[in-house]
Amino acid sequence: MDQATFRSELAQQLRVDSVRASTAAGSGHPTSSMSAADLMAVLLDGHLRLDFDHPDNPANDHLIFSKGHASPLQYSAFKAVGAVEDDELLTFREFGSRLEGHPTPVLPWVDVATGSLGQGLPIGVGLALAGKRLDRLPYRVWVLCGDSEMAEGSVWEALEHAGHEQLDNLIAIVDVNRLGQTGPTMHGWDLASYAARAQAAGWRTIEIDGHDLEEIESALADAESGGGRPVAILAATQKGKGVAEVADKPGFHGKPLAHAEEAIAELGGLRDLRVKPATPDGDAKPHVFDTGSSGLPAFEVGTELATRKAYGQAIAALGDRRGDVVAMDGEVSNSTFAELFRDQHPDRYFEMYIAEQQLIAAAVGMQVRGWCAFASTFAAFLSRAYDFVRMAAISRADLRLMGSHAGVAIGEDGPSQMALEDLAAFRAVHGSTVLYPCDANQTVQLVAAMADLRGISYLRTSRGAMPVIYPPDEEFPIGGSKVVRDGSDVTLVGAGVTLHEARKAADLLSHEGIEARVIDLYSVKPVDSESLRRAARETAGLVTAEDHWPEGGLGEAVLSALADQPTPVRKLAVHELPGSGKPAELLGQARIDATAIAEKARELVS
Repeated sequence: MDQATFRSELAQQLRVDSVRASTAAGSGHPTSSMSAADLMAVLLDGHLRLDFDHPDNPANDHLIFSKGHASPLQYSAFKAVGAVEDDELLTFREFGSRLEGHPTPVLPWVDVATGSLGQGLPIGVGLALAGKRLDRLPYRVWVLCGDSEMAEGSVWEALEHAGHEQLDNLIAIVDVNRLGQTGPTMHGWDLASYAARAQAAGWRTIEIDGHDLEEIESALADAESGGGRPVAILAATQKGKGVAEVADKPGFHGKPLAHAEEAIAELGGLRDLRVKPATPDGDAKPHVFDTGSSGLPAFEVGTELATRKAYGQAIAALGDRRGDVVAMDGEVSNSTFAELFRDQHPDRYFEMYIAEQQLIAAAVGMQVRGWCAFASTFAAFLSRAYDFVRMAAISRADLRLMGSHAGVAIGEDGPSQMALEDLAAFRAVHGSTVLYPCDANQTVQLVAAMADLRGISYLRTSRGAMPVIYPPDEEFPIGGSKVVRDGSDVTLVGAGVTLHEARKAADLLSHEGIEARVIDLYSVKPVDSESLRRAARETAGLVTAEDHWPEGGLGEAVLSALADQPTPVRKLAVHELPGSGKPAELLGQARIDATAIAEKARELVS
């Protein structure tokens, strides 16, 4: 069989297997898979350099299905290369199957979870950046995009950043099949409209008939030539290609074919062709990072420093100790103090500009390659990228995020800059760790711990300087807390800014003969349930104070820990929309300052 015939037959096999898998499942997206089958057949046969027997080979190309709903095509491709057997293919979407409805890294050839559209290309940017500037390996990053997801703003963040960085190891293949879920896409088959936008961002574009195997071959070969710019192959295709009943017809998105046997016959019947993709050139070795002995920053008790600045000093020092640490920021590095890492380690720092979705996606892409990624911006702005964080957890990604300028304590900037929902948001992420330090030495220790954490970890830092209360050698285990003042009458619980207000409140109460225990709940998730339960048993009740909305934050973490305890808890939080003002004025207005904490404590004691 000559190559042209083989590729044509392979494409039909991918279509047939996509139909079979979705029919067996009773659900799925066969028509979205059928449109890209020719593109995938040519990519597998001669262009994708991926050793499926050794998926951890550092030199492997990376293949991301940004249109994750086309998972039947991806799994059919895995069958064609011998990575998945036919029996397993037909377990698509079954309980316990590795072949989930949308791809996840349960499969070793899947780098990241996709399915939330508009994320594959930004993550591809992160992988391509790693290849160019960190790994310095010649692997390519292939991203299959759907035309519907090109409406996502995150895609255009990715196009801009890839063009700016001249990532010629990144190739986007856009399956322009004209039809979305409910009807035609915004631009239909107007390939020139997609090309104009990509070209404006600095990409090379190639417009082709996505079912013409010769045009596909020419486009892929051209894209591999580099040329200093990323490449977008814009392929006009038919959704449901090959089956007259569904081809280029609306109303069939996300549905198995009603007449699967007839469709398979129309596509030429069953086949069992196998293709062996090229393996990477050379023998790339895994990273071996030097571990230095330089110490972490230390601050004298009684001095004052903002925890955001301690973060910057901590990651800069961590970069000295660990060669795998990389940092990135959303153009606020002089506020998050990530600039300190940039100045010491410019080869491992990445400016992501004001594109928070791309910021998180780049970190996800880099951690795929084993880099220890820290990403920072204002806490309020991370909300723009929340879906990327959510999907990163599904990807089993290891991310370290820092959000600065949180709460009313930031002062005059006003409510648009005050993250008041971040603790709740990050507590809700599967497997996450949420940390809120109150002083510089605590911040340094928690940043060092984050480098070894699995999953999504989030560090909330504060804008204003706060007194250092812990010595540099104090330890802060994840899931722990600190009793910074003992007392048997009532317990005051705070973190970050409100921990200092709780200490002041304890001083006020002491003058009245009320001895308050003060707990620093620096680990908001996982929370130190045992210390809280002990306080509930040994004192009259707990007062929690947080610079956050009342829903989902520190107070509710405490209530959850005490769910089976008959303990009175008074929960102080920000209830009214704040304005601008001095930090002390805003803390007082929100009723989360020392005066308000002491008042609630008196109520419990009386």
